[in-house]
Amino acid sequence: MVDVSRVQKELTECNRDSAISGVSIALHDGGSSISHLTGTIAGPQDTPYEGGTFRIDIRLPGGYPFEPPKMQFITKVWHPNISSQNGAICLDILKDQWSPALTLKTALLSLQALLSTPAPDDPQDAVVAQQYLRDKSTFLNTARYWTEAFAKSDSTGMEEKVQKLVEMGFPEDMVRSALLSVNGDENMALEKLCSS
Repeated sequence: MVDVSRVQKELTECNRDSAISGVSIALHDGGSSISHLTGTIAGPQDTPYEGGTFRIDIRLPGGYPFEPPKMQFITKVWHPNISSQNGAICLDILKDQWSPALTLKTALLSLQALLSTPAPDDPQDAVVAQQYLRDKSTFLNTARYWTEAFAKSDSTGMEEKVQKLVEMGFPEDMVRSALLSVNGDENMALEKLCSS
């Protein structure tokens, strides 16, 4: 059984400084299951992912925190260690190097670090890894293009939506969480905020 109080504490902890860390977590699609979450990471500066917002599907197994969370990218991303097909991630802490001392926040920060420092010698996506090793400029251009196409489209106008809903009197963290859970649909977020 998932340790609910630990997960709730982790969510609070993670979202407390999300503006600084660039990572946040919310219940998946605004649902009520604490074992199905959606993480968000900001693309790191000075990388082809800069300016993008990447969403990650997080499922907590019954043995969490003694078993690693199952994570995969929802947002399409061009990276040697992330499948361009299904978002699967090759990262040791999500497999055999997981420890109960780690948290969902440290896992998301590790994914953010992975975006900064690809490991093409241990790829999840061999095609992307080959391009990274053989033709770095094409890799960088493709990664930038994918960031523009997939990681920026749903964040366009997000700050304006947040501002508008905050002006209606809703707390900013609740507004961001509601918008995130409905893929930025302002009307659905407003319904969600009014019903909570």
